[in-house]
Amino acid sequence: MTVLDLPPSVGANGLDKFGQDPWWLILIKALLIFVILVVLTLFNIWFERRVVARMQHRVGPNVHGPFGLLQSLADGVKLALKEDIIPTAADKVVFILAPVIATVPAFVAFSVIPFGPEVKLPWSDRHTPLQLTDMPMAVLFVLAVSSIGIYGFVLGGWSSGSTYSLLGALRSSAQMISYEVAMALALVAVFLYAGSMSTSEIVAAQDKWWFGLILLPSFVIYMIAMVGETNRAPFDLPEAEGELVGGFHTEYSSLKFALFFLAEYINMATVSALATTLFLGGWHVPFWIDHVWAGANSGYWPFLWFMGKVLFFVFIFIWLRGTLPRMRYDQFMAFGWKRLIPFSLVWIVAVAAIRTASLEGGLDRKYLLIGLGVAVVLFLGVFFFGEQQAEPSGEEPERVPQGYAGGFPVPAMPAGGAVRGPAAVLTFAQGRTVTAVAEDPADGPVDSTAPDPTSREAEEDPHP
Repeated sequence: MTVLDLPPSVGANGLDKFGQDPWWLILIKALLIFVILVVLTLFNIWFERRVVARMQHRVGPNVHGPFGLLQSLADGVKLALKEDIIPTAADKVVFILAPVIATVPAFVAFSVIPFGPEVKLPWSDRHTPLQLTDMPMAVLFVLAVSSIGIYGFVLGGWSSGSTYSLLGALRSSAQMISYEVAMALALVAVFLYAGSMSTSEIVAAQDKWWFGLILLPSFVIYMIAMVGETNRAPFDLPEAEGELVGGFHTEYSSLKFALFFLAEYINMATVSALATTLFLGGWHVPFWIDHVWAGANSGYWPFLWFMGKVLFFVFIFIWLRGTLPRMRYDQFMAFGWKRLIPFSLVWIVAVAAIRTASLEGGLDRKYLLIGLGVAVVLFLGVFFFGEQQAEPSGEEPERVPQGYAGGFPVPAMPAGGAVRGPAAVLTFAQGRTVTAVAEDPADGPVDSTAPDPTSREAEEDPHP
């Protein structure tokens, strides 16, 4: 037996039930996935505005429709009716295709996500799984398709002919590639325990214990990486309005901007659905309710459990946005390459060793766990305290004149130091205001005691 042997819960012919549906059923499934994602996007926008409003002691949208649920639909209509502007310096063909390239892969990635088990269609005797299709490398397919969407963001920024858009596109590509590496490494442990890369078989392998519990470090790494992968706060550096105006979509408007907006929220739903599938048991009912209710994991009920878990991750996205400030770009990239990726590599080695010892029994697990604990403690010490600032040397730095610091003239500091508290009340000396008059050499010196001809007193008393 090897590390990749299938556990007993995963059937050898688990993929035989796919590819048997007629063309009309495949078309209905694809249409339903499209409708679910569009409706979920409209709901997530409303949900985000309401949750953030509650966190900030506001009301949020509550006018259009019950509880303001139609506000997102009204915003979509507003975007569609806006003027569509294409910059003069833009590459028009690429400028138009970029939003499409970013949006289509977001929809395609859901084709291998299992929404539920095999069910019986109403008003017929046909049985079909609540999943469009599956394949032996389904998770890799999701990662590959999601990577294609990066081209949409990069091409959108490049084709706009704007410096801000180009910088946002470069940030987006570097960020997504960096955190995709950590995300893929976090999934290796799941493949080792499930013995498969098929989404339906990974869900079947979690019928007793969720991988989010027994592979908790992988779960945490994936959750951090999925926030960076979707450009969401506090990792929304490609759209930092204080630095790049709007990032890669600065020059976009109307439906093209709406497509980028749609792609961001569908990508958020995609990584949430993938996290649900790989770590939270997929469509299995939570909290072992199936031990009390035997039919909880049959029929169409699992679809409800699946969507509830997806909305839990969506709430995590919203919670982070309303809580944490935006990180600095260099800190963000350093965290991905110097923290997440090394920790993922160490964790993969540990999981492979534990899995091998469990399956082959060649090593005492007690000593293995002790050694793993020591390694984790040492690595966490390097993880958090590895980079310390250098101690200042005994040599004093060269002093720069205060009025010319950094090569630029700056105002001098007040004599008593920085001003604290409210400013002092301004007082003026009592007396007549004197208006300066340009002195003419031919007229001789100007008498400062003479009344100003433009003053109010001169107007009221023409004969002093």
